[in-house]
Amino acid sequence: MATGNPKIPKANKVEIYSTPFCAYCKMAKEYFRQNNVPYTEYDVSKDVAKQQEMIVKTHQYGVPVIIINGQIVLGFDRAKINHILGL
Repeated sequence: MATGNPKIPKANKVEIYSTPFCAYCKMAKEYFRQNNVPYTEYDVSKDVAKQQEMIVKTHQYGVPVIIINGQIVLGFDRAKINHILGL
């Protein structure tokens, strides 16, 4: 029996740069869990290298920054996330 959302190809690469105290980060991660979207999380409050990587990639200091298959989503933009993932 298949598990997960059949609409989501296994090849999607989802990364989220977040902090533990960010409400929108929590919302984004919960949304991914509800839709069975695997993701890699980087806590930029503890990982200075990932924090710098996020700033270099996006020129942003705020979180969440979500990267889906190389496409940058600033904040928890559900419509853009859905479009990129095909939800």
